[in-house]
Amino acid sequence: MRVLFLGVAVLAVAACEPSVPDSAAGVPDTGRGVGFGDYASYQAARDAQLEGRSVTTLPGPADVQATPLDADTAAAADAAARNSGVAPVEASPSNPAPQVVTNAAGISGENDFNAVSSQRGIEDDAALIARNRAQYQVVQPTDLPTRPGSSAPNIVEYALRTTNPVGVPLYRRSSFASESRYQRACAGYASADLAQEDFLANGGPEKDRKGVDPDGDGFACTWSPAPFRAVRGG
Repeated sequence: MRVLFLGVAVLAVAACEPSVPDSAAGVPDTGRGVGFGDYASYQAARDAQLEGRSVTTLPGPADVQATPLDADTAAAADAAARNSGVAPVEASPSNPAPQVVTNAAGISGENDFNAVSSQRGIEDDAALIARNRAQYQVVQPTDLPTRPGSSAPNIVEYALRTTNPVGVPLYRRSSFASESRYQRACAGYASADLAQEDFLANGGPEKDRKGVDPDGDGFACTWSPAPFRAVRGG
């Protein structure tokens, strides 16, 4: 009785086990249609992967077929090569290595001592240097030109004429000069250059009628001669 009951249980479990579907009608259930060709191959690949073995098979090299040129094309290529002065060379492993071109046509040979020495000597170079020195001219600096259409003082000339750094006082200022007056006066100019021009036009740097140079260094507001002096190199 127990044996009969055990047999019925085994048959029931076997009936509940799902079968591997097959997409091909009429083909025995071999496991096709679920992502692999057959279950045996899938199981062998899976076992190899778990064991760390590789079963990837690389495809063989593709066949290379050479297509020879037709007679007209080959003759035209041969004629073009001969007309260019370069004889055609048959490709072969036994061909010698090509020669290194040191000075092809149209390339300057100034760095080639042999080429230069055949064209001119040391005396020729000395004469060329002498001619260049004779043509060399030193341009002396002159006064800065006055800007056309403006009678304002030239702040560039003033910057180059002075030597004191910003903040070093040279001129006496009134003891009534205040920071608030300085701020209000400088706020009325669109730029520091315009403030310096107006300062020089109204008696500066000796006099400071508007209070734009309270420290007496001769430079109004935030104007500085340093950029102009740097261009001159001083």
